[in-house]
Amino acid sequence: MKNSAARSTGVLLLNLGGPDSLGAVKPFLFNLFSDREIIRLGPSFLQKPIAYLISSLRGKKTEEAYSLIGGKSPIRDITFAQAKALEEVLNKSGVRNQESGENGSSILASHPFIKVSVAMRYWHPLIEKVIPELYESGIRKLIVLSLYPQYSVATTGSSLNKLREVTEKYGIEIFSILSWFDHPFYIDALVHSIEEGLKVFGQTVSAPADRTSGVHVLFSAHSLPVKFIEEGDPYVDQIKGTINEIIKKIAISWSLSYQSKSGPVQWLGPSTDKMIEDLAAQGKMNVLVVPVSFVSDHIETLYEIDILYKKMAEALGMRLERVASLNTAPLFISAMQDIVLKGMKEAGWGE
Repeated sequence: MKNSAARSTGVLLLNLGGPDSLGAVKPFLFNLFSDREIIRLGPSFLQKPIAYLISSLRGKKTEEAYSLIGGKSPIRDITFAQAKALEEVLNKSGVRNQESGENGSSILASHPFIKVSVAMRYWHPLIEKVIPELYESGIRKLIVLSLYPQYSVATTGSSLNKLREVTEKYGIEIFSILSWFDHPFYIDALVHSIEEGLKVFGQTVSAPADRTSGVHVLFSAHSLPVKFIEEGDPYVDQIKGTINEIIKKIAISWSLSYQSKSGPVQWLGPSTDKMIEDLAAQGKMNVLVVPVSFVSDHIETLYEIDILYKKMAEALGMRLERVASLNTAPLFISAMQDIVLKGMKEAGWGE
């Protein structure tokens, strides 16, 4: 029997990534805008030159934004913390890894341990750097969990395409979890965040029949070019699917808007800033923002919502608060655990 200390099956969390210093802002933006699966900048041969121009023009303003939230994106630290928490609960749950015997048969390893790793699409640790390291450590199979609950070709799709491109070179087999927008534990985590957010306004929801009267919940999702949706991207339907599951459990007055658009193409609307103005005009003076497509804090929550939108709301005489991001909340880690375990069972890679 082959005696291998390396673990053959692992879990990989995929995320966008973010600059880990102010000096990393421009190269991060360049990587982002170089991806034609997010936005096409002219003919393909001009994609990178235009991406370089955009990253140079937007770099200073973006650096100023990051300087207001600690000088870097927190997404790397948070994603690693999520990986650590997930690894702990997976191994406490008794997941048993598999290795190959001499005859190629699958055997249960003597060390019941699953390693959870992290790879990013646009900044370190980059997918193309992480995969060779995992291969060298003995990984031959990966359960891949994209940290975008709702699928889009511009997020999960782009990340998985890059991942497949790299893993094929090493012969690593992957089982990808494409979306989990309506997973019950994920919904429970969001409902809990909303309930806690309502308490900030001095309100609670005692039962589904009782509708909160003073606080309006604004679900804010990351925007996408409308063309993606017209071409069949399920993102909007899955965003609405998440919200529909939430409102089955909590009775709220709510709206949906989209934030973080960039570029000259038509983006999903209504925009969050326009929606805030509309809500003020309707007399809704207490707004609780739920960043429904984000599972961790980053510039869109800490800067756009907490600084820009909050100031806008104050100027309109409104009170705007944001629910706590899921980050490493126990309910969210439980959701990730259940999603991964079901993925492992479906793939046939563990008990």
